[in-house]
Amino acid sequence: MQKSLAENFQRYFTVELAAEEALKREIFHTRFNVYCKEFEYESIEHFVEEQESDEFDIYSFHCLIRHKESRQVAGCVRLVPADLNKQDMILPFEKYCIDSLDIKFIEELKLNRATLCEISRLAVDGAFRRRSNEALDRFGNVQQLAFADEERRVFPLIAVSAFLASTSLTMLTGRTNVFAMMEPFLPRLLKRSGIVFHRAGCDVDYHGIRAPYFITTQSVLDNMKPELKELYDAINARICAEYRSCCTSDAV
Repeated sequence: MQKSLAENFQRYFTVELAAEEALKREIFHTRFNVYCKEFEYESIEHFVEEQESDEFDIYSFHCLIRHKESRQVAGCVRLVPADLNKQDMILPFEKYCIDSLDIKFIEELKLNRATLCEISRLAVDGAFRRRSNEALDRFGNVQQLAFADEERRVFPLIAVSAFLASTSLTMLTGRTNVFAMMEPFLPRLLKRSGIVFHRAGCDVDYHGIRAPYFITTQSVLDNMKPELKELYDAINARICAEYRSCCTSDAV
């Protein structure tokens, strides 16, 4: 019997809420590998401890996707909520990409800032993006991880699962009006599953060519195809349990 999308993904990967500092450090190191070493979006010299982090990480919610067999972080993402305690605190896309925004489109949405967030720093480790015939990485280093063909077929779901994890967090935090600066591939990939983003501006060179997009959590949940909904439900169940556990621990 053919396994579902969710079953195939969960066979090889887990999705975790990174509330502990040790887990966040794993995420920051993965981001360093992707953003600094591989794509050179940020200077290596700025992160001597190989931890790519910025001022938004302190109050963001972080998730990681872990490869079960190797225990390696395959991908990560963060949700940055609009900070209501600091009225002058802007979201990353407002700070770095303001000139690319369609201000009229955003103003016509008439959004309550208390419901805003940005999904950002979505990264997939290079080892989980390469084809089976690529034995070397872009630096000429031999790849240490060996994957079965069945595993590789699941690799495109890593970025999707990161988005689904952040979608779960939008519900938990009440930040259901969502912005993201995305490379062209991700909106196209998600559109195949029924998730349609609205462009909120023009292309800009920010960590590669990206554009601002907007979507509501309700639109995501209402329109995703059943097979992806099964994967979302599995991810959401875990994120919800870990989120409640963190809230309980903080209250003690």
